[in-house]
Amino acid sequence: MSLEKVSEMLKKQRRVESIIHVQSMPRHDMVESLVQKQHVAELLNLIERLSSEEIGGILDALPVEDARLFWKQIPDGRQNEVLWEVSDACRELLVGGREPAFEDTQMNAFELVEGRLQQIPIESRKDLEGISPIWIDLINATKAERAYVGAHFGLELPDPGDVTDLEVSTRFHIEENHQIHLHSNFLLDREGNSRSIPVIFIVHQGILFSLRNEDLPVFRLQRRRARTQPGYASDCTDLLLDLYGADVEYSADSLEDIYATLGKVGRQVLSETISDREAAAILGDIAEEEDLNGRIRGNILDTQRAINFLTRCKILAPAQQDDARQILQNIESLNSHTSFLFDKINFLMDATIGFININQNKRINQLTVFGVVFMPINILAGVGGMSEFSMMTQGIPWPMAYGFFLLGAGLIGAATYIALKHFESRQVKRSI
Repeated sequence: MSLEKVSEMLKKQRRVESIIHVQSMPRHDMVESLVQKQHVAELLNLIERLSSEEIGGILDALPVEDARLFWKQIPDGRQNEVLWEVSDACRELLVGGREPAFEDTQMNAFELVEGRLQQIPIESRKDLEGISPIWIDLINATKAERAYVGAHFGLELPDPGDVTDLEVSTRFHIEENHQIHLHSNFLLDREGNSRSIPVIFIVHQGILFSLRNEDLPVFRLQRRRARTQPGYASDCTDLLLDLYGADVEYSADSLEDIYATLGKVGRQVLSETISDREAAAILGDIAEEEDLNGRIRGNILDTQRAINFLTRCKILAPAQQDDARQILQNIESLNSHTSFLFDKINFLMDATIGFININQNKRINQLTVFGVVFMPINILAGVGGMSEFSMMTQGIPWPMAYGFFLLGAGLIGAATYIALKHFESRQVKRSI
């Protein structure tokens, strides 16, 4: 449908332009310019509604002249993503030797050179030729980019955003062609915005492919270590284990931050006085740390399942088996820390809520005291407002009568307050 509409619009544009071109009329150039602008606007509106994949299919199906005319109307900001969707023959007809580039995608290949990883930034398709990587790392790759990279290495690369709904039992599996697939969650600990980022790992013919939509500190740490430490990784399986091990270390660092934050919160909670506003802020901090602690626990459990899967697959060398057991031991120690933190968070939350209840009880007690103190005064005020009071004070000037009445009410209130305080102090002594 879109192809027919584009073809019809291009034919109409050429037909109207040819008619205007042969006719003689006043302001011929102005009329021709207005007609061209109208046709361009119609094409741009249509292009905005089409995806890059649809535009690429239209360009492949159009005749050469129509394809070139349609290509000129595509905005510069979308041309690169459209070049990923067209065939090589059509691309050469449109732009010659220009190759589509990895613009928004961060793609790096890593080769093993003398025991160290050598990073090779991939900015165009030509950069993939002639390299023998053991790790291909893609961040925020488009569907067309994943398809090209996958076709280059002979596999299919899925979208990391499509694997979040997979069942746990299907996140780790081996394909019939012996590809190992692992769909894991890695922690991204940012203040006020901690979350889990899905990452896909595929081991194919001695190459580790990692796909994700956001950069992660664990991967930056891994790249730095592998570049600077000789012998840090000998193959793609080493890299995979090291990434999971670095994720456990990152989770441990986040747990230390939780300990520090809860220490500050604990000193506030155990202070002598705490206002309701301070208590509300403390509850917010506790809730944030509880959420982060839960994410860390879920993250390390996911890592534990992945390491157990790799162990069951029997693809690890003896030295790698030792590394895997060490990672599992670290995870067990972190599990005990997360359990302790959950208990501490519950204690601090209960203590904070207790302080809020104490403050409320103080206010209710104050209202009760005021009510008891002013109760006899209210009774006297009711009596003073009756007509009988005027009859009782007949012959006495009203300023004097009401003055003595107010003085008496004040004395009664003060006596009631003193009596209540004395009774309260006696109750405290008895309790001691």
